[in-house]
Amino acid sequence: MKVVAFNGSPRPKGNTSIMIERVFRTLQAEGIETELVQVGGKNIRGCIACMKCAEKLNRRCAIETDIANECIGKMEAADGIILGTPTYFADVTSETKALIDRAGFVARMNGDMLRRKVGAAVVAVRRAGAVHAFDTINHFFLLGQMVIPGSIYWNLAVGREQGDVTADEEGMRTMGVLGENMAWLLKRVRAL
Repeated sequence: MKVVAFNGSPRPKGNTSIMIERVFRTLQAEGIETELVQVGGKNIRGCIACMKCAEKLNRRCAIETDIANECIGKMEAADGIILGTPTYFADVTSETKALIDRAGFVARMNGDMLRRKVGAAVVAVRRAGAVHAFDTINHFFLLGQMVIPGSIYWNLAVGREQGDVTADEEGMRTMGVLGENMAWLLKRVRAL
């Protein structure tokens, strides 16, 4: 089994990445392979509503000049997907939103190809707005007919400067429990 995570933060080693790595440690302890893909700060544009994905039905976006198709392919190959983002103006980063729109549209037009995969949101926040970002990611998972594990609280941790989230004990514990619940769910889904 494999979980692929997409870091929507432009800081590759920032708080979002630290949180994802905390989830990964738990997944790896359960024998689940993990991969982190850096999306934040990369060239990825939003959907242009060209409808080529609905016309071609090739599980790809028609825009071939950025990382979206690589990410979509990794999502399709994985058993579980984590989307991580810092909170920008009470929502996800623009790169995260572009990935959601492009991957979501391609998946829907190609027989809901992410259906029944396990998905989890991870959100870093300085002060407020994280629940809206958390909801944005979960809307992508739910519209894709994916299955979402819970944790002891919303999957967020508080911190501004790089590494600050490690001082949020409840946030880090939430990431660990998220990893436990994600591993449990992945194993149950696979057994079906």
